[in-house]
Amino acid sequence: MREHDSVPLSDFHEYPLAEMIARSQTFYREIKRRHTIRSFSDRPVSREIIENCIRAAGTAPSGANHQPWHFTAISSAKVKKAVRQKAELEERAFYDEGKGGEIWLNALQPLGTDADKPYLETAPWLIAIFAQRRGGVNIEQQQKNYYVPESVGIATGFLINALHHCGLATLTHTPNPMKFLNEICRRDPGERAFLLLVTGYPAADATVPEHALIKKSLDDIATFME
Repeated sequence: MREHDSVPLSDFHEYPLAEMIARSQTFYREIKRRHTIRSFSDRPVSREIIENCIRAAGTAPSGANHQPWHFTAISSAKVKKAVRQKAELEERAFYDEGKGGEIWLNALQPLGTDADKPYLETAPWLIAIFAQRRGGVNIEQQQKNYYVPESVGIATGFLINALHHCGLATLTHTPNPMKFLNEICRRDPGERAFLLLVTGYPAADATVPEHALIKKSLDDIATFME
């Protein structure tokens, strides 16, 4: 290993094997309860919860530790309305004007999605996630960032897990294109809108599509070479 500045690993916790297995089972049972929903309550969610979950996302690994992400958390009713209006313009082109194509629309049909996105206004928080092509470990740096989609994807996974862990539901929304988010969120044009994450409490009548409950088995998604 090349010489570099370092500090001792002091916050790693090792567990007995039986506890490790139990913790892995507990985590699986908890994350298995995470579902994407499209009916949110307007019940408020404390900003402190969102801040802590974004802090958790910010601990994700990234190329050269440049942390090439920015999270814009939106609770303003005015801004959420603007996001919905712009998003639905793109969604109508996708669903109603043929932009999505027959194959893609057929794949989405079991999920019951369409161009109407009322949850963008109903949910207490929208989190617009931006990927930064340039940056660095310090905010003022403008170096090339590395493995940007991979890094931002991992951080987004951390964020979804954190929100679920503290008792909130989520929806990943990706209108295409998403350049309107740069304008609404006042982000640099050099950043790319990666994903819009909707979060809050489920509505009382929230449902989960049966299609979404179909998960591939361990044998289908993993190979062990021992």
